[in-house]
Amino acid sequence: MNAPTEYIRWFCELGVDDVPIVGGKNASLGEMYRELTTQGVLVPNGFAVTAQAYRATLGHDNAWARLHETLDGLDPADVDDLARRARTARDIVYGTPLPRDLADQIVQAYRRLGQQYGPQLSVAVRSSATAEDLPTASFAGQHETYLNIAGEARLLDSVRRCFASLFKDRAIVYRIENGFDHFKVLLSVGIMKMVRSDLASSGVIFSLDTETGFRDVVFITGAYGLGENVVQGTLDPDEFYVFKPTLRSGSRALLRRTLGRKEIKMVYVQEEGDDSTRNVPTPLPERERFCLDDEQVLQLAEAAVRIEEHYSAKAGHPVPMDVEWAQDGIDGKLYMVQARPETVASRKSAALIDEYELERKSDTLASGRAVGTKVVAGKAHVIAGIGQLNQFQRGEILVADTTMPDWGTVMKLAAAVVTNRGGRTCHAAIVAREMGIPAIVGCADATATIHSGDEITVSCAEGDVGHVYAGRIPFKKTSTDLSTLPMPHTHLMVNIGNPDTAFQTRFLPNDGVGLARMEFIVAEHIKIHPMALVHPERIDDPAVRASIDKLTASFASPGDYFVRQLSEGVGMIAAAFFPKPVIVRLSDFKSNEYASLLGGRWFELAEANPMIGFRGASRYTHPAYAEGFALECRAMKRVRQEMGLNNVRLMIPFCRRIREAEDVLRAMAGHGLERGADALEIYVMCEIPNNVIQIDAFARLFDGFSIGSNDLTQLVLGVDRDSETVSFDFDERDPGVLEMIRLTIEGAKRNARHVGICGQAPSDYPEVASYLVEQGIDSISLNPDSLIKTIRNLLEVERKLGMPQRASGPQQRAGAA
Repeated sequence: MNAPTEYIRWFCELGVDDVPIVGGKNASLGEMYRELTTQGVLVPNGFAVTAQAYRATLGHDNAWARLHETLDGLDPADVDDLARRARTARDIVYGTPLPRDLADQIVQAYRRLGQQYGPQLSVAVRSSATAEDLPTASFAGQHETYLNIAGEARLLDSVRRCFASLFKDRAIVYRIENGFDHFKVLLSVGIMKMVRSDLASSGVIFSLDTETGFRDVVFITGAYGLGENVVQGTLDPDEFYVFKPTLRSGSRALLRRTLGRKEIKMVYVQEEGDDSTRNVPTPLPERERFCLDDEQVLQLAEAAVRIEEHYSAKAGHPVPMDVEWAQDGIDGKLYMVQARPETVASRKSAALIDEYELERKSDTLASGRAVGTKVVAGKAHVIAGIGQLNQFQRGEILVADTTMPDWGTVMKLAAAVVTNRGGRTCHAAIVAREMGIPAIVGCADATATIHSGDEITVSCAEGDVGHVYAGRIPFKKTSTDLSTLPMPHTHLMVNIGNPDTAFQTRFLPNDGVGLARMEFIVAEHIKIHPMALVHPERIDDPAVRASIDKLTASFASPGDYFVRQLSEGVGMIAAAFFPKPVIVRLSDFKSNEYASLLGGRWFELAEANPMIGFRGASRYTHPAYAEGFALECRAMKRVRQEMGLNNVRLMIPFCRRIREAEDVLRAMAGHGLERGADALEIYVMCEIPNNVIQIDAFARLFDGFSIGSNDLTQLVLGVDRDSETVSFDFDERDPGVLEMIRLTIEGAKRNARHVGICGQAPSDYPEVASYLVEQGIDSISLNPDSLIKTIRNLLEVERKLGMPQRASGPQQRAGAA
């Protein structure tokens, strides 16, 4: 007598090599449970119903032949016919009963799991296809999952429904598009302890940045309730970044966090005796705080790093991972409930750079989180519901409240996608990345401000925030193959102010950041005058006070808000280029610019010419701003010490006199930023004629100089660079300006100090860049959009001078993994 077939495999018996037996999801769960629980990665226990069980089930009632008859000759472009055939196929599978021995084995395994977790056990019943979660095709979200299942009858019914979900519309189309045979892909079912995230939170982790492919960060999204909302993009989740190198070295600080709106949360409700799920509004106090505290974020990041390292070692090459996590509201623990190789961002080539630039801008119709870095112009088509999908035409821009997995066929026709809801790991974002089209998600009001037939431009080329502009705006696309581009002998650095563009910019050939401007972070992310945070009581406008209170409400003090926001903004830039040097210029707002910040008019006096007024170093020890400068120093100390980003160097702007420099350095040391301590280097901007004249004295105080050609030109020529009337006289190429630059380079070298330039001139004028090389400058810092062009120019200049080139490669290109 033949022994009965074994249809059950426990997670502790499974590994990544068992995909043909239990599918990708179950094989990965088994691998994690078996190999990583001893390393502190929590995975709920469970078992898999094998793919052989699926095959055995459909061996009854002539099911295989009926499925062939239903699906043979299917044209996936015919959406209506696809829906009819898919429904028939699902009915065939669901209508085929489970063999008795299979049902008995499932029940016995369920009872055994109940012995481990107790009589209140509920389980998640999850589909796991044999062509799922592969390095080249994820099948993410294609098949069904049933949550919080309790009772033997409901469990068996859920297994049958999972089997049937192999023939959902989106799964059929995905298999056709990826070259999989419907009848060679089998379905296993995973049955595991239910993690009660309906009582806590859940989300998704990527072990790289999903937009740029930057592999040194862990990107975590999360929201309250069950994870379906995060995956499907029906809400705007919280987002967190953790930097892997500093995490490994012991830093316990997040790189960055962004509070999501988290409008709804999915919970369980009782309906007609059964549990079902429902979205309910998230209470306002929960919306206004993060769904995870810092230590929980770090725990998730550590788990993701361990998972990535394990799978990479197994594969013999780096394998970035896509992980789903859930927090149990009963035991409070964080569990990993799925892991698969990331299949889109990890394929991006660091050697090929595509850059998009709008030639102009128009009215902004909507803004949200950018997915990708492309620009597309075309006709908008607003889709209010699934019944309108058949009206969508190829090449249109899809605008919707959100997208669902069943929309995959139509999304394949779209030139771009814009949604009201969703974060960067939602369904719309995932599909857009797979198809290589730009998307802007979480716009809130796109379906109200954009109408079908509108000509619009979707721009994801301006950093983390994407914009939808009215009309068709011309744009330029530049493609560069960096693998064949040598580097000049002169070091080339980049100027950057927007942290949202840092990860993308790092892939350009560079030797670090020559100028990181903190003004953008203060104006766009902090928005409040530093002194208004130190002395809010001086503000007598209730509306302004209310705005400040709202922004700082979740912080122990208003000053803590400034410190964290500034440190995380600078930290993003420093991490992007780590371990290369990142020279951060301390604040250089003019008094009129400071006054425009929230609360600023209570702390700034009107000046006739702010360009040469109360700015730069003169503010730092002045009673009117010294407390604000203390906040800047606290933030920079946090970046270097708590966040572990010791590649940050600091730079003092607009320092007029030696005594002023000494006072500033003394103040910085008092705030924990002493030159030389913990290898801290402090530079000074060379942008005032007195800096050049007294360069030997300044060199005794500072580690290096950065020539600010804009202000140096202004003060050498006596031209207010903000004045349109005399703008014709402003020219960095003037012989007098060039002579001051020459003297600066000569003086710095005489004192063995680094000397670079971070002004606009080398970006705008190739002849200035050539002059700098001829004078022997150490580094030139450029705007990213002029970097490639300047490299080619300098290579030619250095060739004529007989200077050696550097080979291109990871040491010059920060984009190397």
